[in-house]
Amino acid sequence: MAALTAAVVLVGLLGVVNLLFSFGIIRRLSEHTELLDGFGRRPASEPIVLEAGRAVADFDARTVDGARVSRDDLAGTTLVGVFSPGCAACEVQLDEFVAYARTHPGGRRQALAVVVGSEAESASYVERLAAAAQVVREPVDGPVSESLAVRGFPAFVLLDGDIARVSGSAVGELPAAVAG
Repeated sequence: MAALTAAVVLVGLLGVVNLLFSFGIIRRLSEHTELLDGFGRRPASEPIVLEAGRAVADFDARTVDGARVSRDDLAGTTLVGVFSPGCAACEVQLDEFVAYARTHPGGRRQALAVVVGSEAESASYVERLAAAAQVVREPVDGPVSESLAVRGFPAFVLLDGDIARVSGSAVGELPAAVAG
């Protein structure tokens, strides 16, 4: 009988130890979940793209049509959109950007779309954007993205010459009517 009592006490103690370990694991998983949830977020104080009032840095790039584009070519009001294939928000904003660019004063020559990605993965974006904007395809941290201080996708900037007038992560953040 003593052996049976000892076995029951031992099983009970093992159950309590197991329960304590389980609570510890659950607590650690909660901490990890909080860390991972915050990992992809940028602080609200950190803009996704060049802030209004800031100047575009020097850049030199080629459009998919082979035309040269640089900061020196920015004149008047230029609309810029930066996209990355595989980005769900980019897919949602793409058609809205194309519609906005078609109504932008100066048309295609005053609209610049930057697609960050390889030729294969960005082909459909380039095709959809080409009718409404000049399109530059570049790798991550390419010259245009760097000059616009892009830290996320999609990113939109409305430039007056080489100075950002309005910027944000949604086409809806741009003014409804743009003065040319």
